[in-house]
Amino acid sequence: MIALLTGEIAQRHTEAIVIDVAGVGYRVQIPLSTFYSLPDNGKISLHIHTHVKEDAISLFGFLSLEEKNFFGLLISVSGVGPKLAINILSHMPAGELALALVESDIPRLTSIPGIGKKSAERLVLELQDKAAAFALDSVVAASTVNRKAPAGLREDAISALINLGYKENLANKAVKSLELPAGIALEEVLKNALQLLRK
Repeated sequence: MIALLTGEIAQRHTEAIVIDVAGVGYRVQIPLSTFYSLPDNGKISLHIHTHVKEDAISLFGFLSLEEKNFFGLLISVSGVGPKLAINILSHMPAGELALALVESDIPRLTSIPGIGKKSAERLVLELQDKAAAFALDSVVAASTVNRKAPAGLREDAISALINLGYKENLANKAVKSLELPAGIALEEVLKNALQLLRK
């Protein structure tokens, strides 16, 4: 499976680009977030999701690994195929989408073309916990030190909440109001903070 492509942009359209890799052109479907971040010229690298069907092999590309991973979460939901997942990410950045899922914000989700109330409810049902974990993973991946002290746990939890779109002062207030017993996991801190913020 193709996981990464690096080459020159031979053609570009809002829904797909062609990347020239050593003389071979690969058509890669992309969300608008990736399209608007493409360089004017020079080499680019895209993280690739290879989708295989009986009659076709389709490539979906993303500038960030984070967005590719969220794409993977979306297509794991029954009824959400790659094209709908690309459409969702074109209309809402991964961070905003994660926040909408965590907060069960159905009106926000149904503002995305192609997403009705039932689809939005299914997305929340299947992805709410994974969306919270997604923010947490982003923090852990960015962290260069594996901190175990309560102060470090608080900082990581606050950072995860900010990644989800919460205001810094609200994230600070929620996390600082929690008691952190010895040995508590970062996932548990985040879960408890989210429960406070949803009230």
